[in-house]
Amino acid sequence: MHLNPYGEDAVNLAADLANRRPASPGELADRCRAAGLTLEGPVTAQDLDRVGAALDAWEKVVDADDGPERAELVNRMLEAAAAHPRLTDHAGDGWHLHYRPDRQPLGSLLFSLISVGTALHLAGRGMHRLGRCAVAECATVFADTSRTGRRRYCTQRCANRDAVRRHRAARGGGNPA
Repeated sequence: MHLNPYGEDAVNLAADLANRRPASPGELADRCRAAGLTLEGPVTAQDLDRVGAALDAWEKVVDADDGPERAELVNRMLEAAAAHPRLTDHAGDGWHLHYRPDRQPLGSLLFSLISVGTALHLAGRGMHRLGRCAVAECATVFADTSRTGRRRYCTQRCANRDAVRRHRAARGGGNPA
């Protein structure tokens, strides 16, 4: 069985871009290539703006209070993306689904990928599988792709730092930093 990677790959790319927004079309292109996307044309300032809008909408999904609100926000993104699935065999790498037409500008392509990927991620893994780090001073976004689905921290470093802080607070020992 071949599993569709849109969910995990797309939400991880969305988290990466949301946590450190690209400052230029060139940076956006480089980061998309690093994530494994094949770029079909030049990346423009309009693409950067469209990606910014997609990330703004996506962060509202991340920050939603519950499943129904998340679903409503993802549905709005899907509607705005107007992403239609279609079979493709580009480059002879085997038939698979793309949730977008060919030769789309990168900004529209990413809006589609992030929208559909988020919908597949949440529907397949659980509506709670997006979040922000549990460390109060860290606002980093993450997509929970763990087996257990109980991730609370953006990185192991934040998890360890919080554990040390809680341990010191419980023992009454000094500065909780």
